[in-house]
Amino acid sequence: MPLPFLSIDSLGWRLSVLLLMLVGLLALPIGCAAERDGSLRPTADEGWQPWQILETQSGRVLPFSELMTKLEQHDIVYLGEEHHNPYHIEAALKVLNQLVADGIEPTIGMEMFGWDGQPALDSYVAADQPITSEFLEQVRWKQNWGGAFEDYAPLVTFARERRLSVRAMNPPKPLIRRVVKLGLGQARQEPEWAPWGILQEDIVDDPAYRERIVDQLVRCHGGSEEHFRTMYEASMVRDEGMARTLVITQEEFRRENGGPRRMIVSYTGAGHVQFSLPVPKRVARRLRGDIKQATIYMTSFESSKTANVQALIQESIADYIWLTPMGKSSSAKPCR
Repeated sequence: MPLPFLSIDSLGWRLSVLLLMLVGLLALPIGCAAERDGSLRPTADEGWQPWQILETQSGRVLPFSELMTKLEQHDIVYLGEEHHNPYHIEAALKVLNQLVADGIEPTIGMEMFGWDGQPALDSYVAADQPITSEFLEQVRWKQNWGGAFEDYAPLVTFARERRLSVRAMNPPKPLIRRVVKLGLGQARQEPEWAPWGILQEDIVDDPAYRERIVDQLVRCHGGSEEHFRTMYEASMVRDEGMARTLVITQEEFRRENGGPRRMIVSYTGAGHVQFSLPVPKRVARRLRGDIKQATIYMTSFESSKTANVQALIQESIADYIWLTPMGKSSSAKPCR
């Protein structure tokens, strides 16, 4: 059943705060792990160290070579990061470098770019000596993402040096702002939606997804029921939009004849991949299940976080958990 749509009458600072809350929510674990799953998986945590990779199904540590053997059997690999964590960029580059070394051509999907920046992104990646300042203006970096571009530049540079494609995954930020302000039903009636080809597409209100998102909004943030509702609707739009981008890319691959093996590496906040609910499930729905996907949840690790990692394994937060050194974003504590 569709949600009833409510609107809120503030756009200024309160809207900005709500959007920051939404972005932060999807960079952190959704819901409470151990309380909801009584079937405990092995958690052999003796000597866990940063840069180890844990398989959630078995709880064992995987060598990187074995991880790559498994990943290369899939069509889409999802890397879920803590935003602006340089070690997570380093992990992504390790995966990308190995794919290229193994003769696979990855296309990189990035949450950090909006659809309205795709032409500028294509030009930047294709240029031999691009001017970064001009690129950031053209791609609307401040409007669509913000923060230091240098944090994410290594992924774009990797693609440019190897002539790989980078796909802007996010719907344009103005569309998301209108959903937060007005609610999805009213926002979709505005003319700004028409150029993006999503006006008539389904934005599916999945009950399991709603339970995770709304539960954390209520427990972790202040605000009214109207705020929670419109933020939840904005979350649906973003995840459905990112899924749409990946599906379009995958369908392009399937129409190709010959050439190298192609894969998609999706790079987003961890909240967009957890439990496969936000983006992977929507991709599978759109492709009627005809897709092989793997999810990697990247998390900063030190010995004091062992219990947190055990809980993530027990609930199968993703197919794999990649422990990394503590990044500058690691001081933010997940709301659990």
